Amino acid sequence: MKLAIAKEFKAEERRVALVPDAVARLVKQGVEVWVEAGAGEKSFFSDIAYEAAGARVIGDTATLWGEADVVVKIGELQESEVHQLREGGVFIGFLNPLGNPALVQRLADRNVTAFSMEMIPRTSRAQSMDALSSQANVAGYKAVLIAAAALPKYFPMLTTAAGTIRPAKILVMGVGVAGLQAIATARRLGAVVEAFDIRPETKEQVQSLGAKFVDVELKEETVAAGGYAKELSEAAKEYTRQVLTQHVSASDAVITTAQVPGRKAPILVTREMVAQMKPGAVIVDLAAEQGGNCECTEAGKDVEWNGVNVIGPINLPGSMPVHASETYSKNVSSLLQLMLKDQELILNFEDDIIAGACVARDGEISNQRVRDALAAEASAVS
Repeated sequence: MKLAIAKEFKAEERRVALVPDAVARLVKQGVEVWVEAGAGEKSFFSDIAYEAAGARVIGDTATLWGEADVVVKIGELQESEVHQLREGGVFIGFLNPLGNPALVQRLADRNVTAFSMEMIPRTSRAQSMDALSSQANVAGYKAVLIAAAALPKYFPMLTTAAGTIRPAKILVMGVGVAGLQAIATARRLGAVVEAFDIRPETKEQVQSLGAKFVDVELKEETVAAGGYAKELSEAAKEYTRQVLTQHVSASDAVITTAQVPGRKAPILVTREMVAQMKPGAVIVDLAAEQGGNCECTEAGKDVEWNGVNVIGPINLPGSMPVHASETYSKNVSSLLQLMLKDQELILNFEDDIIAGACVARDGEISNQRVRDALAAEASAVS
């Protein structure tokens, strides 16, 4: 079996799908690994390191994409790359299938068996393959560092000869993996931390990290399939904003992480709420690429609004490419171990992980949620 590691297309994408250590283990299992020349350079893994691990470095992109049995990638799949994939081949990577179902359809049209790392089931057996969590962990950590650098105050309480400096107050909105890491990192830096999530079961997790949970009692279901937060009704959203306004205005920094797969991010921080924040306060919006949790957010930009610095970073995991690549590499490697048998790729669709992650096979979209998203997209266009 030929497994190819593709070089990322976008200049700002610094991660790589498999690192040399993972390659060495695959080679020992009899897998022939190809690496596109320069694929690991931006994440500080050289072609020489891949060759030392037993991989073959390929300079011809068309050969790599067109002849490999399996292509692995981490960044956004480009249209030109879809056409380079071998018909009947296998692709593994982030595909944003609920946000871009038309891309999955094009892969199906090319008879590619496509596995989306976003669709890995959230089960105990699949934890080592959960790429959304591994990358969100990086994003949550980096968001706090961005907030600390932008805030014109210390995070911790300090006792100095000039007097005692009070700690910064941080509010984390959304307590998934990114939010939990943000809480833990802000606490390590000495800040006083509050956190909010619509899922009541996150309260214990927040408190276990030494933060205060902001309780908002809602009279509707707040948890969707897979443990993700469910999109709220407009009435519930408005009530939540009313309760949160006082907490936002009292915060020195707000970090928002709430996202709904395949949909625009919910607005948690309105312009009116931002207007009540102290001058010099900071908002770091991890949902910027999905439209933002704050009404003032502009993806990829720092915006000063009424004296508040609203930061909308994109692809934060890509800004920490070494550990982001290493953890994603572990996720992909673990998935491949389910598929490999006697040096061959055996796709057992009776396995809940393999079936759950697969979004296209046999020339069709194989995931019902993706089919529904494609139908909704077509209906909106017509």
